[in-house]
Formats: sequence, C-alpha cells, structure tokens
Amino acid sequence: MQPFETITSQVSALMRDDVDTDQIIPKQFLKRVERSGFGEFLFYDWAKQPDWDLPANQVLVTGRNFGCGSSREHAPWALEDYGFKVVVAESFADIFRSNCTKIGLLPVQLARADVDAIAASGHVQVDLAGQQVRWDGGEASFEIDPEVKHRLLNGLDDIALTLAQDDAIAGFEHDRERQGPVTTALAAA
Repeated sequence: MQPFETITSQVSALMRDDVDTDQIIPKQFLKRVERSGFGEFLFYDWAKQPDWDLPANQVLVTGRNFGCGSSREHAPWALEDYGFKVVVAESFADIFRSNCTKIGLLPVQLARADVDAIAASGHVQVDLAGQQVRWDGGEASFEIDPEVKHRLLNGLDDIALTLAQDDAIAGFEHDRERQGPVTTALAAA
C-alpha cells in the first residue's frame, strides 16, 4: 500500500444516496481472487445509461450512506482500481468504510452542504495529515481514527503492521514451550 499524500484533483460527482455495494460492483464480477481488474466493472449497470459520465479522477464525491449493503471488499477494490483515492460523502456504511481504509482508499465524511459545494466546485484538495478538505470557496475539517490515519499516512496495510512485529513474533516463537513433536526444522543453537 502506498503512503497517502495530499490529493489535489478534479472531482467525479455521483450525487446519489444509498449507493450499495452491488451497485458499485455487481455480484457477477466477484469471481476473481486478485484485487485488480475490477475498475472496468465499476457501476456496471449505471454505466450503460446514455447520460452516464464518471471521469476517472482521484476524488469521488457522493451522497449519504455510500457503500451500504453486503460487506464485499470488492467495492473498494473497484473504486481504487478505477483510480479513486478519496471518497467524500455525507455518510458511509461502517463495514465499507473499514474496507476502504484497509486498502488505502480514504473515506471522508462531511456535512451535506460541504459535499454539495465540493461537487459544484469540481476541484478539491484533501489533506489527510491536516484532516482538511479545501475547495474553491470553502474548506472543512474531517474526523478520522488516529490509528487509521497513521496507517494511511505510512502506507501500512494489515500485513505490513504484522511484519513490523517480526522481532516480537520471532522472540515469542523462540521462547514458547512446545508440547509434542515439532513440525518445523529446529535452528542450530
């Protein structure tokens, strides 16, 4: 996962409320085991509509309760694969928000008036370190869990967090008493 840096971007506006994970990435595209290749199926059914236009910018601005529905990790994967690094919304489904942060996609929750102003502006700057969003004519602060912020700023996914504890894990494995046969080769003492 790449460390999150300040994002300055045009916005892609999808001003719809209650967008669920099946609308983000329909179930028929969930057969892959890799995290890549989902972006081409993002909002698959809506993308067939003649007036559909969702540019691949780094920031998606959308309505309330974004990511509701089933708890599929594929929804954030599709958004990320499409090119989004930030989703700004009035509110998010809890599991969707968590799934986003685990892959480096930043969910930013703001008041509806701020979300609408950003969509109208068409351009935004998102500063995770300062927890600020700035657009032409306005700015707003957002809340984020300090541990999640640390992980995003430093590009630490769950595996990287575990690997950071390598010495402690090795020490534990070395010191713990083993009952019964050992199934791994013993290190020379």
